[in-house]
Amino acid sequence: MDSATRDYLRRRFSAYYASTDVVLPPAAGSREWGYIPWTAGGTTMVRHKALVDLGDVGTFLADEAPRHVYFSAAEYRNPGADTMDEKGWQAADLVFDLDGDHLDGVDESTPYPEMLDRCKEALVRLLDLLTDDLGVAHDDLQVVFSGGRGYHVHVREAGVRTLDSTARREVVDYIRAIDLDLDGLVRTENRRGTTRRMLKTEGGWGARTHRRLLSFVDELGELDEAEAIERLTQLDGVGEKRARTVLGAFESTPEAVRTGNLEAGGPGVRTLVESLAREAVATETAPIDEPVTTDLRRLIRFPGSLHGGTGLVVRRLDPDEVASFDPLVDAVPEQFTGREVQVEVTDPPAWMDGDRFRVEEGVVSVREWIGVFLLAREHATVAHS
Repeated sequence: MDSATRDYLRRRFSAYYASTDVVLPPAAGSREWGYIPWTAGGTTMVRHKALVDLGDVGTFLADEAPRHVYFSAAEYRNPGADTMDEKGWQAADLVFDLDGDHLDGVDESTPYPEMLDRCKEALVRLLDLLTDDLGVAHDDLQVVFSGGRGYHVHVREAGVRTLDSTARREVVDYIRAIDLDLDGLVRTENRRGTTRRMLKTEGGWGARTHRRLLSFVDELGELDEAEAIERLTQLDGVGEKRARTVLGAFESTPEAVRTGNLEAGGPGVRTLVESLAREAVATETAPIDEPVTTDLRRLIRFPGSLHGGTGLVVRRLDPDEVASFDPLVDAVPEQFTGREVQVEVTDPPAWMDGDRFRVEEGVVSVREWIGVFLLAREHATVAHS
């Protein structure tokens, strides 16, 4: 990035911060702060700063206009100390990171808006797992659009803030369903001398599999025999013979099947449940970044700041806002919407070739936020008059 482009972006970032109210995180004075200035290369991190070192954060941001701004998920006794041992760790938010470019099926050819849509779908699954399965209250959640490729979720429930890395890794394993198998979803019951294996339907992945089982039973009830067998054989591990066994179990012991009794119908029903469990894992997990969640000292983007790689706002969201949130509308700084600017596009992104965004190579006049985006991602430079 040339110096003229860096200077322009720094001035516009400064204008944004000068007209924006800063909202600090809880216990802001106990957190470490860091930032990356607009220097050549753009990767020099200034860190180990306490809030007292920065002074008034709003004034600091307006004056310095850094490229990226971070604060620690952790709280410390002495957050400005130069070493982690000297800081004196006390507690840390439980933080989850979703990056769109880490999703299955997303690569360099995936349009940016599509990647963001896919990442928001993963976010919805993560929030569902946190609230429904792990019992996290909405009031203890803060959802944040990262300003770049995805989302962060901060959990500030008192009971999780002192968890060590091992316990946090167990949370990751649950969210990602790592090493989950059918035996982990089953409990054994003894009734009148008879042992039977039952799905754990009270919660967790057992309950998720059970919901799929009930839905599948209802679906088959709407089909004739030939259609039902065809539908069953679409499942992994279910051939025609086993499909007929499953249908027989549905007809002879329907309530036993609906309650998650794996002994009803013999191995056919067990195979069906195993297949449905795999489907649940494939479609309901959230691909969170494990090192972010297990790191007790992670620096994370400061909500309300600008992302130096896009110029978009690191935007706080209420969980109820997620469904309607459009990053390319709702995270655009208002300060960058009032005019057009000229930039020299050197490498137009392929996704900016549609009706909503169209940018061609050469000197072009674009809405300022798009110009800032192109400059920040180094697809363009400041146009020289």
